[in-house]
Amino acid sequence: MFSLEDLRSQLPAVNFEQVDITGTIGIIIPREEIRNVARIVKEQFGFKHFIDMLGVDRNQRKMRFEVIYNLRNMETNERIFLKTLCDERDPHVPSVVSIWSGANWHEREVFDMYGVIFDGHPDLRRMYLPDEFEYHPLRKDFPLMGIDGSIPLPIDPNLKLRMN
Repeated sequence: MFSLEDLRSQLPAVNFEQVDITGTIGIIIPREEIRNVARIVKEQFGFKHFIDMLGVDRNQRKMRFEVIYNLRNMETNERIFLKTLCDERDPHVPSVVSIWSGANWHEREVFDMYGVIFDGHPDLRRMYLPDEFEYHPLRKDFPLMGIDGSIPLPIDPNLKLRMN
């Protein structure tokens, strides 16, 4: 069974914070150490299954963005979440694509939707929006109705508008 103490023994100089995510171990890691920790949990503790990754806009002044990695050990059926934070003024997080190739598209999606830059990513470009689009639509400060004139929306000629 994986424990945070086992991880601390591997990296005694790194300051971790443990959080409980509905009964699953979550570990908040300094962003500078995410690649080292990812490599160790994969190679030493068997978390080889990269389930997914997501971004969160915490809508705070400091450490606004959170990147969460959902991992699984197929042999023990354990799950852990690795979390790292970054600031809006310096939205850089090291890429983990070299550790889990499945992180490729997830990192691109977080980049596209939140503007988090994954340093060392082999092909960091937008997935859904045009390259010239300068906004990130899943940020909390993005207008719900979009930004006028930014991207023309298709209009359905069969659409009947209700005037109630």
